Amino acid sequence: VSPSAMMDGQVAAIRGALDEGGFTDVSIMSHSAKHRSNFYAPFRDAAECAPQFGDRKTYQVPYTNAREAMLEVKADVDEGVDIVMIKPALAYLDLIAEARRRFDVPVSAYSVSGEYALVKAAAKLGHIDEQAMTEEILASIKRAGADMIVTYFAKSAAGFLR
Repeated sequence: VSPSAMMDGQVAAIRGALDEGGFTDVSIMSHSAKHRSNFYAPFRDAAECAPQFGDRKTYQVPYTNAREAMLEVKADVDEGVDIVMIKPALAYLDLIAEARRRFDVPVSAYSVSGEYALVKAAAKLGHIDEQAMTEEILASIKRAGADMIVTYFAKSAAGFLR
């Protein structure tokens, strides 16, 4: 189960409901530090899910505030999360490394649509080698401390990462 709302208490509530229902072996991977990021724009456009009113600033972590991001991760760990996620990944490698250092749970990193779109656009224009850039990005996320990576590069990377 992977809740993305970053609501206080959601991990504890989900864990309680799962356990009560006999699903004690189901893991929770929370979007623990989901940042207020411009890297989400391609997904919001493609999925037509941009906010119709207001914005998501009230629950997403400001990209300038590393302390708040770690407080959000700690809250999820304290509530019993099995895996924490830092989202987006590339511009937040420092936070992936900090989460890995501080917490004794697996760290997931989500390389979001904007990161993918930047590589695709630059490759299309002939500015970069797409495969080489993808390998470098994924290696940097792993090197920062991610135990797993959720990425739009998954299908292409599966073909060349063996």
